[in-house]
Amino acid sequence: MDGIHDMGGMHGFGKVEAEENEPVFHAAWEGRCLALNRAMGAIGAWTIDEGRAGIEALPPGVYLTRSYYGKWALRLENMMIDRGLAGADEIAAGHALRPGKPMKRKLTVANVPRTLTRGSFFREAPAPARLKTGDRVRTKKNHTATHTRLPRYARGRAGVIEAIRGCHVFPDSVAIGAGENPQWLYTLLFEGRALWGESTDPMLKVSIEAFEPYLEAA
Repeated sequence: MDGIHDMGGMHGFGKVEAEENEPVFHAAWEGRCLALNRAMGAIGAWTIDEGRAGIEALPPGVYLTRSYYGKWALRLENMMIDRGLAGADEIAAGHALRPGKPMKRKLTVANVPRTLTRGSFFREAPAPARLKTGDRVRTKKNHTATHTRLPRYARGRAGVIEAIRGCHVFPDSVAIGAGENPQWLYTLLFEGRALWGESTDPMLKVSIEAFEPYLEAA
């Protein structure tokens, strides 16, 4: 998705300023927000990639002005409403106004630890890998309206396959409810100048993880 969230390489935002002695949470509600979001994933309300897409869908003005967990809270509210798990009136009221909707899985004390872990995304390959280590490839300019894991700064750029990472669930498909659609995943190595121009430090190199549908012969 071409959105404000894809900020890698964008000018005008300044450097990332680290907060000295930053606490895990700045307020108690942030911890509750994290717990609620993880719980919804654990009971099968949505996948991690659908959740990422939910944050990416926030309007630019909202995305740039909300804190990290502020975005998580809005994502939670929006996705609960979209999936019919709660109404906007219930969120405004702060309590349920109608009977709850049955979920795929039940969250119990015994399975709380699973909310803090992720299962394997490896899948059986539907076909052999099309590329091999050392192949020179170019990323596609896939300006998509939906979720993608290919960063904007790396689109349409030539690089070399550095490693093959196996076959995995394809986030672009899962995020829109189109199934797992397993794809081969590669580590792709770029010369810094291929991304940032001739004025870049010639020693700079950048590696990204890229799925096979993102790539074509250079």
